[in-house]
This record gives sequence, C-alpha cells and structure tokens, in this order.
Amino acid sequence: MRIKAVILDFDGTMGDTQDLIVRTMQQTIQQLGLPSRTDEQCAAMIGLPLKHTFTTLIEMSEEMGERCAELYRRLFNENNVPGAVPVFPNVLDTVRTLHERGLILTIASARRRDTLVEFLESMNLMQYIPYVISASDIENAKPAPDMVLKTLEDYHLSADEAIVVGDTKYDIEMAHRAGVKAVGVTYGNGTVEELRAYGAEYIIDDFAQLLDIVQ
Repeated sequence: MRIKAVILDFDGTMGDTQDLIVRTMQQTIQQLGLPSRTDEQCAAMIGLPLKHTFTTLIEMSEEMGERCAELYRRLFNENNVPGAVPVFPNVLDTVRTLHERGLILTIASARRRDTLVEFLESMNLMQYIPYVISASDIENAKPAPDMVLKTLEDYHLSADEAIVVGDTKYDIEMAHRAGVKAVGVTYGNGTVEELRAYGAEYIIDDFAQLLDIVQ
C-alpha cells in the first residue's frame, strides 16, 4: 500500500542535539559523583526515556535515576541557549516537500513535550508537523511500540501505510514491534552497523533521500 504517514524521531534525526545532550549528561554524572563514562557511551543512550538513560548507562537505584533525570532537566534548560541545536541539512526543505505531497508528518520522541515543541517551533517545523507524541504523553516510550501504535490509531492507518524514520536501534525496534517499516539515518547517534543489525529496511545518509523512499 502507498505510504500515507511518516513518523519522525527528533534527536539525531531532525535536530543535532548530540553535543548538548552529552555535555549535559556528563555534567549530571560529575555533579552527582557517579562513575565516569565516555562521550561515546553517553551518546549511545540517546533515544531512551531520561531516567532509563542513566539507569542503563550506570548501575544505580531507581531513586538515583530520578535524581539524575531531575538534575539533567535543570542543567539542560541552562545549557539550551538559542542556537545550541542546529537542524540537520535538508530537513526543513524535505519536510516541506513531503507536506506538499500530502503526507501526514508526525513526531515520536523520547524527549519531553516542552523542549520538543520549543525546538520544533524555533526550527519552523510545527507548521508541517501538527501531531507530536513525546515521552510526556505516553506510558511506554521507545523501544516499546506504543507511540507508533497510537499514531496509527489516531489517524486510522494500517501498519503498511506508515514508515518510521530514526537514527538509533530504539527507533528501528519501536517501528518493527508495531509492524511498521523503518528508515535509519546514518548521521545521528547510532551506527550503520547497528541500524543494519536491527533490520532497518532503508538506510540513508541524507534526510533528503526520504523523498526517494516516500513517493
């Protein structure tokens, strides 16, 4: 069937948030006196819900995970100065073209709604993407399929009428657990090997290549 909806990840797919996220994670780890981790280890956690990011990265109690998430949010707000997160090349033009073609464009992100909407508005993307599901809106975030399943339900779509676009294994797993095909982008927080290992049906190096996949 023809693809009618494109379900987009944000961090590492549309917005280049890696430097901001990793720097804030490292500050959180240092200020709480936790065992050090490399920037690469921190970046590999991007895409998980915030508390889960820290409890996966470092062995800790659920209570410490909550403390990490709370401190991270405060530090992130301090670090998130204007211009801290650039849009990846060709994202805006491609989103505009897909919108003009009549595609439904949505967001499924592990980011909290407040910062996600703020980023989308500052990047002039909200006008093309009216439907957003964030970690604040759903009980089970990535890699659970809930975000995709809710999108399909709300738009009365079957699984083969949508496609998920993301940069990590969590996006690919989320898509497949919902019965939806996935596009992996190579310029984000995951690796080509990881995207292949998790079975991404398409792998692209440039966001504009979506135009060749979604006709």
